[in-house]
Amino acid sequence: MTDLLKVISNESKAEIDKWIAKFPEDKKQSAIIPALTIVQKQNAGSLNVELMDAVATYLNVPRISVYEVATFYSMFEHKKVGKHKLCICTNISCMLRGSEELADYLKEKLGVDYGQVTECGKFSIKPVECLGACVNAPVMQVEDKYYENLSKEKIDAIVDELSENK
Repeated sequence: MTDLLKVISNESKAEIDKWIAKFPEDKKQSAIIPALTIVQKQNAGSLNVELMDAVATYLNVPRISVYEVATFYSMFEHKKVGKHKLCICTNISCMLRGSEELADYLKEKLGVDYGQVTECGKFSIKPVECLGACVNAPVMQVEDKYYENLSKEKIDAIVDELSENK
């Protein structure tokens, strides 16, 4: 068990502890989502079974409880993603405002399809059901930032800016 916990960095454990403290002692399961988010970030944007098992051990919850959360929510990745994961909303509001065409443009621009990573490792594209910003559709999320009222020109500017950042 101790070896399993070594896959979670001390910095990540400290962050997880802040979340655990927000819940009653017998409700550590409530910290699964933030714990998975933290260890996914620690692991360059994706989870593996070892990390999920370590989260379950750290929170003292059944592994299945962690697996259920990690496989249900689309924000959790189970294979390698690019340094910048570009999440394109494909829900009806965005679709009606051209998100499909913009997604095709982005895939062609980067030379990858959904779920793939560019050769340089900087980008991956993921379709998401809804980003909750319908009023400014079409929308794309990169890390914690939303880009609204997308156009090909805005996509070009976003990709250029992210390409320049190391």
